[in-house]
Amino acid sequence: MRSLPHSNGRPTAAGHERPLWIALILTTSFMVAEVIGGVLTGSLALISDAAHMFTDTAALAISLAAIQISKRAVDSKRTFGYHRFEILAAAFNAILLFGVAVYILYEAWRRMSEPQTVDSVPMLVIAALGLVVNLVSMRLLSSGKDASLNVKGAYLEVWSDMLGSLGVIVGALVIWSTGWTWVDSVIAVAIGLWVLPRTWTLLRASMNVLLEGVPEGIDVSEIEKALSDIPGIDSVHELHIWSITSGKPSLSVHLVSAQGDHDVVVPQAARVLAERFEIHHSTVQIERVPCPLASTTTHRFQ
Repeated sequence: MRSLPHSNGRPTAAGHERPLWIALILTTSFMVAEVIGGVLTGSLALISDAAHMFTDTAALAISLAAIQISKRAVDSKRTFGYHRFEILAAAFNAILLFGVAVYILYEAWRRMSEPQTVDSVPMLVIAALGLVVNLVSMRLLSSGKDASLNVKGAYLEVWSDMLGSLGVIVGALVIWSTGWTWVDSVIAVAIGLWVLPRTWTLLRASMNVLLEGVPEGIDVSEIEKALSDIPGIDSVHELHIWSITSGKPSLSVHLVSAQGDHDVVVPQAARVLAERFEIHHSTVQIERVPCPLASTTTHRFQ
């Protein structure tokens, strides 16, 4: 068995701590003001936005904690280190956001039958300030959202809250001009329904990593074909592709090469996987004849 050279691959959330810290401070500071404003104005939409701001704060704090934990060195009990903790944090953020969305939908339904007085002017001012905080936080997190599911979870939290702030602003203007306080509950429902599918997307991506599924954007059949095209390779089997955390795909495979030079085949496989598929952490087992595992998993290419 030969191990292919590997590197760290794409950057993960560890390079985005400073933006996370700034976003956390901004979000936490405004969350307090928004909670107070929501209670004083009696606006469910504003309380909904405040609740999402709370989940933003929790998501950012969890993301930072996950980054710190994931930095711990590899040891004899955790040979992959603590990188998987970032995925656990992303899954937790998704579940937290899902719970908040369900609560807001329930509260909106309850208020439909029991309308309450809403003070639209303070509601408008607070929502506008919240929108500014959301836009700044989104700008800070945008560079890291594609490198880490953990950062992406925090980014989606802030994105959903930004739309929530826009909804509250629209609701406040409608209530101020028409006096239709039921619009407040409608806006809250719209926020909840918008958040739920995006929460599911994040949770599904997190579960795929936890279940060691094939990372998004990687086509197993293309990798099989690319490896089989290497001169001297007769067949490919036992191909497994997974990731420990965002941007760290791993691969293991058995290659049958009856006549090929194994010292040449391994470096070629390394180059193919690294250059074409961005897979830098791989292990290849070279065989003269297929091993017993190949009886049902061997793939032969003409």
